[in-house]
Amino acid sequence: MPQLPDDLDAVAVRTWCSLALEALGRERAEIDAINVYPIADGDTGTNLYLTVESAAAAVEAVFAAHETGTTAPATADAVRAMAHGALIGARGNSGTILAQLLRGMAGVLADSGDAAHLRLALTRAAAAARQAVAHPVEGTVLTVATAAAEAAQGEERELRAVVSAAYEGARAALARTPEQLAVLGRAGVVDAGGRGLVAVLGALVEAVTGQAPVRGPRTGSAKAAAPVDGGSAVGLPVGGVPVPAGGAAVEGPLDCPEDADGGGPAFEVIYLLEARDEQVDRLRTRLDALGDSLVVVGGDGLWHVHVHVDDAGAAVEAGVEAGRPYRIRITHFATESGHDVRVQAEPAQRAVVVVVPGDGLAGLCTEAGATTVIARPGEPPASGELVDAIRRAHAREVVLLPNDAALRHTAAAAAEQARTEGVRVALVPTRAAVQGIAALAVHEPDRGFDEDVVAMTAAAGATRYAEVAVAERQSWTMAGVCQAGDILGLIDGDVAVIGADVPATARTVLDRMLAAGGELVTLVLGEDVPDTVAGALEEYVREGHLAVDTVVYRGGHQRAPLLIGVE
Repeated sequence: MPQLPDDLDAVAVRTWCSLALEALGRERAEIDAINVYPIADGDTGTNLYLTVESAAAAVEAVFAAHETGTTAPATADAVRAMAHGALIGARGNSGTILAQLLRGMAGVLADSGDAAHLRLALTRAAAAARQAVAHPVEGTVLTVATAAAEAAQGEERELRAVVSAAYEGARAALARTPEQLAVLGRAGVVDAGGRGLVAVLGALVEAVTGQAPVRGPRTGSAKAAAPVDGGSAVGLPVGGVPVPAGGAAVEGPLDCPEDADGGGPAFEVIYLLEARDEQVDRLRTRLDALGDSLVVVGGDGLWHVHVHVDDAGAAVEAGVEAGRPYRIRITHFATESGHDVRVQAEPAQRAVVVVVPGDGLAGLCTEAGATTVIARPGEPPASGELVDAIRRAHAREVVLLPNDAALRHTAAAAAEQARTEGVRVALVPTRAAVQGIAALAVHEPDRGFDEDVVAMTAAAGATRYAEVAVAERQSWTMAGVCQAGDILGLIDGDVAVIGADVPATARTVLDRMLAAGGELVTLVLGEDVPDTVAGALEEYVREGHLAVDTVVYRGGHQRAPLLIGVE
């Protein structure tokens, strides 16, 4: 039996993330089903799951970096990774608030994970979450977080007692949410975001004590008791979903036309934002005037913005004025019978989902009809993000292009999950963005699925790939020892050239690749590479290889200054 932690160290944080992901995986369908506030769109459980998945992946990356060492990562590294992962992967209103709760905890737990610091961490987390929400409402996840923090304050003993008290305080507060928020009371359910937080705190209890907390109804009325953490009571099934007269559980999200006020905003807008604090203060004011459900979380130059608005363009424009928004996601809501629901069109027959390293290629692939997922430098997408993209593609058949060898297992897991949801998914093992471009170029949705996949796979396989990157540190490579700041030419993933500048290194890489023949060179320029470099490289190829054509794309903010493909 593993030794139980006396304080919340890095291993315990890793375990907590893993158990929280498992718990939300089990419960997300039921949490989705009781999602009636602020929008009855049935995705709170899924959003929380995707947020925690991103947090867990970030913590796993920290441990992977220590695989060759003899000690575990520092607690500070683990909790900061958890908070950062949640921030960049946060989904929806509930996921954004959870990201801020984890960030608030991380700021304290980075110093120590003992009982006293955990009590303070819970308090700071609850306060930070309230500050992030433009108009806090009682009876929501904010209420549950505050109750957890207050319950923990009465425990002066060991860590186990603190986490258990916080969990029980959260459960009690969750049971009271229908009394505090009218829309919940009429639907006979608890707050969906609050229930998700209870699941996350339950995972913390299990990580610290080694035992899953007792899950069942608390004493009290059926309305208060039944929905708590999977319990049941008279007239209500497991999960707290109301039972109609016939006795069958309600399917899908619950709607509450009694709360209708003529319909809410038409769009949900979410993006990450690189901006200074003073710019974010102005952004909050502007977005608050544009819509509702405003939550802005983060700090230290990186923010996650969530808002419901009628003018999605204005919300994005406000982000552009404040800083640099990216990973922009806009979801349209339609108003039917006075309540908000997601638009559900007839699924397309086939779609392509492609991972791209920058905004420029995202635009290119979108114009070609693909659904894109942007992989920012140091921020690879989690499987949940790929599954979400497959769902957004809304097709019976999907071709998935991961465009990174390191994403092979992540993409395979996403494909398997999508298959369980009835989508036919083919994974083309593209290892670089230029291979994905080649595959997308031959995609023909009108031909048979297998035939299309074979053609795309063949086009990708016939494309050799390279990148010109900047060395981050001194290291041994196949081309010799490089120093931090050296320019590296990687061909098919291996360092083949060590140079002093991008143009010269790119010329050497092109010579080596074209020595084996080729008909087309693809150049993808990073945002800081001037057009003159592309022009000079085009001229260089034309002079040495008359029969070879060159195409140039702008990749935007990507990891490497230059990507090269030869086919």
